[in-house]
Amino acid sequence: MTAVLSVQGDFAEHEAALHALGEPTFELRQKNDLERPFDRLVLPGGESTVQRKLVTDLGMYEPLRERIGFDIPVFATCAGLILLADYFKTLPVTVRRNAYGRQTGSFYTEGNFKGIGPIPMTFIRAPFVEQVQDGVVVKSVTDGHITGVQYRRQLGISFHPEMNGDSKLYAYFLAL
Repeated sequence: MTAVLSVQGDFAEHEAALHALGEPTFELRQKNDLERPFDRLVLPGGESTVQRKLVTDLGMYEPLRERIGFDIPVFATCAGLILLADYFKTLPVTVRRNAYGRQTGSFYTEGNFKGIGPIPMTFIRAPFVEQVQDGVVVKSVTDGHITGVQYRRQLGISFHPEMNGDSKLYAYFLAL
């Protein structure tokens, strides 16, 4: 069962992509939701500052960080990547927020993802990874910038796979 952080952002699209692969999900909207059993976690795109504030205000920070520390598979996209690296501090990378500029700097491309091959990538006010520490595997590079990483069972990407109708990245996550 995959839990999807659902306080803000594009969580419904992630749920739909996972359901299409037969993976049951449920939404994490408040602290009590964390009492339900789950063995995977999705941290969606959206606005990382708002997500961080809501997770803190709702008392979800410590329980989520603890769960992530149990080495469950985590799939963090765009703002979720920022949360994983800068807020939960479980992904040992340095992230540059809004690296591709404002909304008008958004773009679509296809790129190679190590272990999967070519996949569609939609970047919306996206971050990228500036620096990785030992143990982090670079999974994708776009225009010379790191846009996908894996550390143990944490998968962090700069782009939005939920917008492209391609399930390869979700299948990869489910196999972690």
